Amino acid sequence: MIDLAIAADHIRTTLTTYLDTHPEDKPDLAPVLDLLDGGADLTSRKEFRGHVTAGAILADTDGRLLHIHHRALDMWLLPGGHLEPQDTSLLGAALRELAEETGIPADAVTPADGHPIHIDVHPIPARTPSRSLAGAPDPLGPPDAKGEPDHQHVDFRFLFRTTADVRQLQSDEVTAATWREIHTLRDATLRQRIAAALR
Repeated sequence: MIDLAIAADHIRTTLTTYLDTHPEDKPDLAPVLDLLDGGADLTSRKEFRGHVTAGAILADTDGRLLHIHHRALDMWLLPGGHLEPQDTSLLGAALRELAEETGIPADAVTPADGHPIHIDVHPIPARTPSRSLAGAPDPLGPPDAKGEPDHQHVDFRFLFRTTADVRQLQSDEVTAATWREIHTLRDATLRQRIAAALR
């Protein structure tokens, strides 16, 4: 197992600080605190009850938000992803993911705050390898099939601003990128928080 620089204490501190600001989210995030209290390694992708991801909500000068089309999930999402061994903070992980997926360098964006604007727990569907008729893994099957069961992502989302545009997409994970208006976000709480922060 690879040791990550992000420790459980950093995740707990970030989560509890967030809940001090947004106590209305406590019921939804109580299971995450329970996992931490039980010693679960939320930095591990093998912790399928829930593991931490870092998301970047990037707003341009017109208040539009950057969305990427995720190849494996075939969905439009906000940039973000799993923690890596070199990450030292959740904010830094969100910046790294943004740069990797869009080519927008960290020095071209400004954090709106050092704390997450939103923490979302959402299900991820199983990603199992395709099988040939003989039952062996299909070498021509989807390249992104990782043999992962259904699991939960605990997405720490940070708001950033930029005057830059997308440069180079991470083609193995991202097929397209576009700027969208805030009202296109499905999550009403997230819409309200972003709109308030950008005022």
